[in-house]
Amino acid sequence: MQNDFARGDVISYVDMCRAVGASLQHGMNYRLNNSGSVFLMSRRVGAPYEDEIDDEGSTLIYEGHDHPRTAGINDPKRLDQPARLPSGKLTRNGLFLEAVRRHKELGDRPELIRVFEKIKDGIWVYNGTFELFDVWNQPSNGRIVFKFHLRLVLDDAFLSTQNPGLKDEDDRIIPSWVKQEVWKRDKGMCVLCGSVSFLHFDHVIPYSRGGSSKEPKNIRILCRKHNLQKRDRIE
Repeated sequence: MQNDFARGDVISYVDMCRAVGASLQHGMNYRLNNSGSVFLMSRRVGAPYEDEIDDEGSTLIYEGHDHPRTAGINDPKRLDQPARLPSGKLTRNGLFLEAVRRHKELGDRPELIRVFEKIKDGIWVYNGTFELFDVWNQPSNGRIVFKFHLRLVLDDAFLSTQNPGLKDEDDRIIPSWVKQEVWKRDKGMCVLCGSVSFLHFDHVIPYSRGGSSKEPKNIRILCRKHNLQKRDRIE
């Protein structure tokens, strides 16, 4: 799976679609062309699904998706999330459910999934590449939903090619509320030059050196130029 981003990169919806080679209309996307699988998540107020970041940011619990709103289904939120359509065809939930089954029962490698998180309309952040290793059913507001369990993979192309020694710097996902607070505080621009292009959520003090991902004061927005300059100065 080729990757065009580093964890923490801020991108537009258009650039995200261009990178994966598809127009992303759904949250769960199974093996898109040659780009692999993609999940879109949101932790904003009013988000349609209850996604969670767990284990200090190293794992993600992603909620499955509802019935499509078709004739005869007026309120999908009142129905159990489906693994198959009435025709017997696998839904998006079912495709990823089968991927977990093949991993557990047949020993296949876990499905690799790139995860993007919505910060605001048209603005997304790349949370990293994850491996899907488990799934379960869970009661939720009177119905049953799927919960997919994903584990962060620490092999992003950017880190391995630019500076392998920095892998521990961002091996935790920055919590959603921190990203949103920092985006608002820094006004969606690089704090050093005011650029609004090629942005990245940066740790002021790296995680590996005691810096926290949970403190907005330790997170800032940098452009690509200043982010790379900072990395070049770290020994």
